[in-house]
Amino acid sequence: IEWLLQTATSKQQVIITFFGGKVYTNEAAGSQASRLSFAGEYLGGDASLLISDLLLTDTGEYHCKVKSVGKYHWSHVNLIVLVKPSKPRCWMDGKLLEGSDVKLSCKSSDGSDPISYKWERVLDKGKSPGKLPNLSLIDLKNPEIVTLRNLTMESTGVYRCTASNDVGEENCTIEVTMQHVRDVGMVAGAVVGIYLGVLIVILIIWLVFRKKEKKKYEEEETPNEIKEDAEAPKAKLVKPNSLSSSRSGSSRSGASSTQSMVHNSIQRGHRPRPPAVAALKENGHPPGFPQSPPAYTAVVPPKTPEPPNTPKFNTRNMSGPTPPTLMVPAQTKAFQTV
Repeated sequence: IEWLLQTATSKQQVIITFFGGKVYTNEAAGSQASRLSFAGEYLGGDASLLISDLLLTDTGEYHCKVKSVGKYHWSHVNLIVLVKPSKPRCWMDGKLLEGSDVKLSCKSSDGSDPISYKWERVLDKGKSPGKLPNLSLIDLKNPEIVTLRNLTMESTGVYRCTASNDVGEENCTIEVTMQHVRDVGMVAGAVVGIYLGVLIVILIIWLVFRKKEKKKYEEEETPNEIKEDAEAPKAKLVKPNSLSSSRSGSSRSGASSTQSMVHNSIQRGHRPRPPAVAALKENGHPPGFPQSPPAYTAVVPPKTPEPPNTPKFNTRNMSGPTPPTLMVPAQTKAFQTV
């Protein structure tokens, strides 16, 4: 017993054989080989064939060849497998702009031929179908494709594609919306404006941080300039209670030294020089003293007795100037500069 299969896409080939008490299947048949078997008592002459898990690819013309008593007997049967269309896939090509054209397509991947397709517009949220817009164009060679021309607000909505054959049907839906050209321009302008605004803000923040870093760097790199003032006068601290004694002692020593200088100059026959007067600044203040002028008090040196061994002389015969009066600044603070 032999069974042969011929399909529209392949030549006739043996798929199963009984010979010599054994059953053989053709591995070249692919997945069908594991699904083939004899349905009856093939040893008693029943050559019925069983195909399990029938598929669409099993469609074709089957030939049965039986050899009995040296004679061959032939028979054939056509098998058509009907499969419900698989759920189609809907998609759209084109821009959803006012006045443009949009192409709607749908396709089922599986299903026995012939499969017919039908497009319709869904109204009332899918409860009732409606007609396609007046400017719609249906391709007669490919009914699964429909073109919506000159898109308007009336063209918007939900569209449904139905794929059907003798076994059943399946459908898919797609929604068509429309954007005005003006709206698209406004959206594009708004997006560009937002991007520019963000870039400007980032640039300002970067400039501020850059300026702060530059200022900090300049402060760290600039050396500290230290200006040296004039040398301060040497000062001697004097206690307040010893101020009067120091003042009187200095006055006496100044007077004694002045008289001694006058006396020695007369003995030598020289005219005494007038005492040097401290030069004052243009503002009237001596250097090294505070800005406010100190108060002065006149101190008259006391008369000292003439030394016993020194010859007397007549002061009237002296043509030199009288000894100057020593001016001592009055004590105004807790210590005095000597």
